Amino acid sequence: MYRKLTLTLIYSAFWAFLTGLSAVVMAADKLPPEKAGTIGKPEGKIAFIRDKNIWYMNADGTNQTMVTEVTNADGRLTWATDNQRIMFTRKGTFDIQAPDMMGGHHKIYDLFIAYLDSAANGNTMFWRRVTDDLGSRDPDWLPGSDLVVFTKDVKAIYASSSMPKYAICTMKADGTNTQILRKNFLDAEYEADSKRFLTSPSMNPKGDLAVVYFENLQPLGMAVIPNQSINISLDSIKILAGKNRKGFSPAWSPDGQWLAYVINDINSNALYITTPDQKENYLVFQPPVGTYIYTIAPSFSPDSKWLTFATTDGSIWIIDITGNNAKRLSGPGLDKSPAWSKAIKK
Repeated sequence: MYRKLTLTLIYSAFWAFLTGLSAVVMAADKLPPEKAGTIGKPEGKIAFIRDKNIWYMNADGTNQTMVTEVTNADGRLTWATDNQRIMFTRKGTFDIQAPDMMGGHHKIYDLFIAYLDSAANGNTMFWRRVTDDLGSRDPDWLPGSDLVVFTKDVKAIYASSSMPKYAICTMKADGTNTQILRKNFLDAEYEADSKRFLTSPSMNPKGDLAVVYFENLQPLGMAVIPNQSINISLDSIKILAGKNRKGFSPAWSPDGQWLAYVINDINSNALYITTPDQKENYLVFQPPVGTYIYTIAPSFSPDSKWLTFATTDGSIWIIDITGNNAKRLSGPGLDKSPAWSKAIKK
């Protein structure tokens, strides 16, 4: 009896501790101006999805222009450093009706690149396929690099697949030299426990990886994995995710000083930023009543001082990292998944 009571108290205290961590995040104040540094005028371009096609606009919302008319764009967009190429995901479905009333249905994805110069010449029907494995999605093009980190479902090609089996991968932007970044994907631990996986990768200039940890198809928090520990066990990543059990959609700032994320549950929906160690969390934006922030990664401006994100009424917003100067650039309508260009051309 005493042992059972003791275990119950320990279990309760543990979950109270984790809940307390999340409560600290949800009660966060805004970033003080002295920590933000000088915040100038937002510059660059913002790509976004409008009605499943790729568009872009200036950072003030002007010059809204279609880039590609693909009709099935989905998820995160990301820019090359040259500001002339946008990588995006196209979504499809895999359906099969097998004998004896058996069958299968799951979503499939691949990565593509759109070109601004084609749009400038009036050709919105040109793009290039980057992957052909039917499982690649949510790319994050690293600043100043030709390297892309992304999520890959290696079971997507199988008709009988009922559960995704995600790996975090890297590749060159032309689709070559694909590598599994999380090497434990091939280990017995992962093979025996395919109900645990990582999604929504974002990498900072130091190579630290931010991901969302899933277990039994449920997200259990956002984890930051240091570069030197990329291949730690899933159990260790679960512990890291306990620092922020409600975090979704991580996105590093170009300078690596901030990590943006979204909290989206019945008690709170808001955009936050945190330090790399997640010890400091600051509220950036809470949406108007009746709308929510999309759980697709927000995106920082090239100078790391501004963020762009979408709300579920089909609007694109920008706001500075102190939580001030919020501006709706588009919508309400059919817009989502904004991504800020990587560099400002002088």
